Amino acid sequence: MSCKAKCWKIGVLVVVGVAALGWVVMLLWNWLLPELFGIHPISYVQAIGVLLLSKILFGGLRGHCAHGHWHRQRMERMAPEERDKFLAGMRGCCGSSKAGKEGLE
Repeated sequence: MSCKAKCWKIGVLVVVGVAALGWVVMLLWNWLLPELFGIHPISYVQAIGVLLLSKILFGGLRGHCAHGHWHRQRMERMAPEERDKFLAGMRGCCGSSKAGKEGLE
């Protein structure tokens, strides 16, 4: 499978996952909260908003920086041949030379 096909597959899975999770949040909210606390039911779009808000409040908006230290340590532990092979594979798949610059810093 080509890199573009993998990227598209991951993107589709993320969109489907977020959509499904929004649907689950909406169902749980509308099932529990109106009866327990007298809160009005929410729509699907509002459920997606609740997911986004919970991500901001509880998960943060760190992006990929949280794993940067771990990746850097892993690259440093690799043998030079392993590192070169890994970076060549990343450049071949992603088409970017950024991976090579990141790994050697």
